[in-house]
Amino acid sequence: MTRRDGTDRALLQVLDGKPSRIPPAWMMRQAGRYLPEYREVRAKAGSFLDLCYNPDFATEVTLQPIRRFGFDAAILFSDILVVPDALGQNVRFVEGEGPRLDPVHGRDEFARLKQADDPSIFQHLEPVFETVRRLRSELPAETTLLGFCGGPWTVASYMIGGRGTPDLAPARALADTETALVEALIDRLVSVQIEYLSRQLEAGADAVQIFESHAGSLPRAPGATADALQHWSFAPIARIVDGVRARVPGAKIIVFARGSGLEGHARVMAETGADAVGVDWSVDLKALRGAVTPRTVTQGNIHPETLIEGGEALDVAVDGVLEATEGLPHIFNLGHGITPQTPIAHVEQMLARLRR
Repeated sequence: MTRRDGTDRALLQVLDGKPSRIPPAWMMRQAGRYLPEYREVRAKAGSFLDLCYNPDFATEVTLQPIRRFGFDAAILFSDILVVPDALGQNVRFVEGEGPRLDPVHGRDEFARLKQADDPSIFQHLEPVFETVRRLRSELPAETTLLGFCGGPWTVASYMIGGRGTPDLAPARALADTETALVEALIDRLVSVQIEYLSRQLEAGADAVQIFESHAGSLPRAPGATADALQHWSFAPIARIVDGVRARVPGAKIIVFARGSGLEGHARVMAETGADAVGVDWSVDLKALRGAVTPRTVTQGNIHPETLIEGGEALDVAVDGVLEATEGLPHIFNLGHGITPQTPIAHVEQMLARLRR
């Protein structure tokens, strides 16, 4: 795809279904604690949310991996939980432990959240849009800028549980006992995320990704034969995709449904309308490519632990991705986010192997 400024951006070409001899590359969480320059900015910023809401700091940490590695895409530095924060839920990040939220246990807590059309939600999120505007003006012309949001089920699970839990037990239990309430929460998130992603695109993002990181831990859907993945994840995401494209025609959208298995990954594009499917590390990429059409755009699949290991194992993994996707539209990435203990030299090794 050629942007209005006349620049060809490799990742957008692939999102149009056009294979690239060397797949364009970026990494989930590529701006993060494995980089010393990130840790320096993080120390200055105060709280993690202060970092997300400060356009100076957020722009700087987004640009750091582009300067160091020359990735083909930059992804906005923010967090999926800025949306519940903007909705009025108390969100904070505990050092060494992660996010903590005042849980939505039932109808009383839900009633205290802002309505989706409350203008203060997007006044609260304006620093995020300002960061996007600055990034588009400061990034190299050839670099794709990605915005993002969390999938409705994933964000709802944090809002209900008050934190991430291995099996999402609080969210699953509330979905079983108060199905209508959880559906109402999902509906509110869908409405807000449509506006949130649309504003990111209007501010200068070239494409956006929806992170349904908890797709693998879904509750039983209402009705004995109901499809939980479709009910709680894919149908709400499809509404976001449709809503964003009604606002921003032709918007490019990637959906990452982590933990949904080979079958779930194979269903993503058809059931959500996404332009690409993010592939987690647990899926056989070659099998997935065999289960979808040749024009299906895939993204990712290197195990983050393989990146930590480096050496021959990493070379083999990179070669395996290239073999599985040869002649097919693919975006090179990990199968989940890069971890803080990853050696910088291994990222350099991975990219050198990819680009040789």
